[in-house]
Amino acid sequence: MVSVGQHMANLRWKDGLGKDSKRAEQRAAQLTAIDPDWNCEWPLDWQRRYRALANLVEADGGLPEIPPGVLMDGDDMGKWLRQQKQPATWARLLPEQQEQLSTPGVKPLEAPSPAPAPGVRRKGVPSKAQHAFQQGLTALTQWVERKGERPVPRGHAEEIAVDDETEPVPVKLGVWVSNTKSRRDKLDQEQLDALRELGVEWA
Repeated sequence: MVSVGQHMANLRWKDGLGKDSKRAEQRAAQLTAIDPDWNCEWPLDWQRRYRALANLVEADGGLPEIPPGVLMDGDDMGKWLRQQKQPATWARLLPEQQEQLSTPGVKPLEAPSPAPAPGVRRKGVPSKAQHAFQQGLTALTQWVERKGERPVPRGHAEEIAVDDETEPVPVKLGVWVSNTKSRRDKLDQEQLDALRELGVEWA
């Protein structure tokens, strides 16, 4: 028996292919011939789930309907696929990842129009509360993509990309989750649905 997973992990380490550069080149070429993404730039967990999706597509002859709850090797493929389609998640994927998902027909969802929020605002201009909710939702989407549905520590801040900002903007995600929970009776249906999509139980 050969522990292939551990062997591949060792190969990905620095000098894992050997310190002889010529031999390492040959070995890299052999591995690339088997799988061009054997040492991808993105997280291996993502690549593992994508390969499971690709296997489903190959077996079905096309992209099947995969609702949340469909498990493959312990991963909820429906939930993972739904997360990839979220505009904020899709925007963070590398072009190669987007291309892989696009090949079987996966497309990002259209960004929802901002949900109404309490407070006076001019027509077509998001209120401060609505803007803050959208930023918090984007930060939570990033957290779920990276950490799954693990609770967000109270003091955790998540950096997100914001239009017209050259640097990432920190969002106090732990505080936002706590405040949003305490004010959940003021959220509208669309906001609650967005939170449920991310696995927030109290929503």
